Amino acid sequence: MIAAAIAGFLLGGSLIVAIGAQNAFVLRQGLRRRHVFAVAAICAASDAALIAAGVGGLGSLIAAQPSLLVAARVGGALFLFAYGCRSFLRAARPGQLVAGGGGGDDSLGAAVAACLAFTFLNPHVYLDTVVLLGGISAAYAGIDRVAFAAGAGMASVVWFFGLGYGATFAAPIFARPAAWRILDVAIGIVMWTVAATLVMEFLG
Repeated sequence: MIAAAIAGFLLGGSLIVAIGAQNAFVLRQGLRRRHVFAVAAICAASDAALIAAGVGGLGSLIAAQPSLLVAARVGGALFLFAYGCRSFLRAARPGQLVAGGGGGDDSLGAAVAACLAFTFLNPHVYLDTVVLLGGISAAYAGIDRVAFAAGAGMASVVWFFGLGYGATFAAPIFARPAAWRILDVAIGIVMWTVAATLVMEFLG
């Protein structure tokens, strides 16, 4: 059981550590110290729910319905393109680049909505957590399968809370507007890169 949990933790961690739109959003919220707990909790809980669904057999259903992933690719690309535009606009307006201050996503509702969009409009999250982890979990039986899923879910908890709250240690660097400008440009590039990837996948 312990070995299965460790395997799930390591595999789950390897899938979420890569820099992407969701991680970039969590990082920015952490640096700004805005709704960090809520954002990290939503990301971790969403991953846990998707992992549980994959272990429960939802992966085979998604694999058999490619139209679901097509819809997610289109919607995700549009959302990421729009959010990327916002990041570039923030970078062009130094007056908004104040640590802990303005720059969008100030309300809890806006942060939660953006967090859910980054999570569920990304088709890769379904491929990674539901299809891939769900498929690998089939190698385990009974309590070991549950332990594998729990380990993968724990990796999400450790990563998102670590990323969100760990970002506060870099806050002194972001006391300067120039640092925020660089970060927002980088986030915009990440958003547009992921959006372009989704479009290319949609076009085949």
